Amino acid sequence: MTPQALQRILEGALMAAQRPLSLKEMESLFPEAERPGRDELKAALAALEQSCEGRGYALRQVGSGYRFQVREELAPWVSRLWEEKPPRYSRALLETLALIAYRQPITRAEIEEVRGVTVSSQIIRTLTEREWIRVVGHKDVPGRPALFATTSGFLDYFNLSSLDDLPTLAELRDP
Repeated sequence: MTPQALQRILEGALMAAQRPLSLKEMESLFPEAERPGRDELKAALAALEQSCEGRGYALRQVGSGYRFQVREELAPWVSRLWEEKPPRYSRALLETLALIAYRQPITRAEIEEVRGVTVSSQIIRTLTEREWIRVVGHKDVPGRPALFATTSGFLDYFNLSSLDDLPTLAELRDP
């Protein structure tokens, strides 16, 4: 298979999927005998990314794979296609999510200790329903409290490829 043919197949699959595709999912598009290697896939994705230069969309790697997305600088125009307002989240929910993201795995009690107030069950439920956090285990202390961590859905929603993309605390203090 030529590199151009591979790029076209991947481009079509990424457009049709409407969600990020992992390298493993991309490999599964091909019969065993024609399956490209990881290096070939990555080279085709790099070429696709380069071909998006100057366009209104980009190929982006996020936590659960690769996806096409509208460039951020076009958001003021493109967002008008959707009349609904984006969900507004409370400060308490965002603080809780930030603590989980930066200190994971973390228990509810540890979150409450840092915040100085109790974390409502509704906040944990909302974060879980949005698939931004999940229980990754239980701490080995009396009561065996749940340990929370972020998910690939969190990375996808906030346009991160890994937790290393989160700004450091120093960057947050000195913008």
